[in-house]
Amino acid sequence: MNSTQPTRTFPPFSLARLLTTVFAPEGGERVGILIDLDDPAEMKDMAFLENEQYSIQRYAYEIFHLGLKNGGLAELGLRGGEMFAYHITGGSNLDLPDRAVDMTGKELSLETDIYPNYDILLCISTYSATAPLTALAKKYGFRGATMHGMNRVILDSGLSVDYDEVSREAEALRLGLTRADWCEIDFGVGNHTYTLKLHLGGQEAQKSHGLCRGKKPDIANLPAGEVYYVPVGAEGQFPLKYEEDGTLGLMTVREGRIVKAELLNGEQATVDRHNQRLAQDPVTGELGELGLGTQDLPVSGQDIQDEKVLGTFHVATGRSDHLGGSLTPDRFAEASHASHDDILYAPHKTPEVSTNQVRMHIGGTTHVIIENYRPTTYLTNLLDSVRAEPLPS
Repeated sequence: MNSTQPTRTFPPFSLARLLTTVFAPEGGERVGILIDLDDPAEMKDMAFLENEQYSIQRYAYEIFHLGLKNGGLAELGLRGGEMFAYHITGGSNLDLPDRAVDMTGKELSLETDIYPNYDILLCISTYSATAPLTALAKKYGFRGATMHGMNRVILDSGLSVDYDEVSREAEALRLGLTRADWCEIDFGVGNHTYTLKLHLGGQEAQKSHGLCRGKKPDIANLPAGEVYYVPVGAEGQFPLKYEEDGTLGLMTVREGRIVKAELLNGEQATVDRHNQRLAQDPVTGELGELGLGTQDLPVSGQDIQDEKVLGTFHVATGRSDHLGGSLTPDRFAEASHASHDDILYAPHKTPEVSTNQVRMHIGGTTHVIIENYRPTTYLTNLLDSVRAEPLPS
């Protein structure tokens, strides 16, 4: 299976189908929409729609807000549909500011006026808000979905799938990968091979499967389709491609954290800045996640979907509390450092890096699960077994 070319077709996007499948609303629940803007005051009279840089937020308005107001609320038995903007955080999964602005330009408090008064919140933003909203959902009792980086490809594929099917396939892979002792990843860069070993401690694997039903406060990260772990330790080396300028660095990992970055290709100043941050705030280098994609999806150009593609994987640095880990924002030297940053490895994203092999040790046996960004028969057999069964009616 080619991990970048989906073999499936997708039905047209349907807001009602998405919200029904993900949330199974019972009727009467109040739904709201959150977006992020450089100046939240541009919410007044939808002034932000005149700014071309806000394509993500435009989808929030045109597809979700208008979709709800123009019949969606009545069809789903929901109330609300209002939009609110907060100041853009500038980083992945940083805590959200409290100030918000509504569609009339009125300033509100998220913690006083929004979180306690909505049953379902949809966050469609530039930067992921999954980690902070997961903590806030537990505090205030709402459910929600984060859909950062939205574009047309995501709407027409990753948000148009049947999430009952996604959940079932993610569970099949989770069961086949759970209670792993460790995972080793061999990375190739030029003529060199580097290996990162992640200790998993026999933990139960978790899944991001897109279903957020019932009354339990929770946040679905959409598009979904992932099996993941919070490592209990790690050592070795791995390449990291810096988002800011494409510089390629080599990370040295000891006791679960990146302790040093070295230049492989690109700008030395980029690596120097990373080393300075590691020295000032060592927990920024903590490896807080290993994630494996489970879906057959097209490349969207946004990591939120592309990391869910079968054959790709990601490791993440930073906070892990939303995944069941112990690294919380208060343990960082500065609030602006308390992000959770996914490092995606995929053919389109890291063509300079080959993934010769990904191995997992489970129940005394080592299984090769990915080779050269392709799932091995170990994974495809797990999927084939569940795909052969009809979905429950």
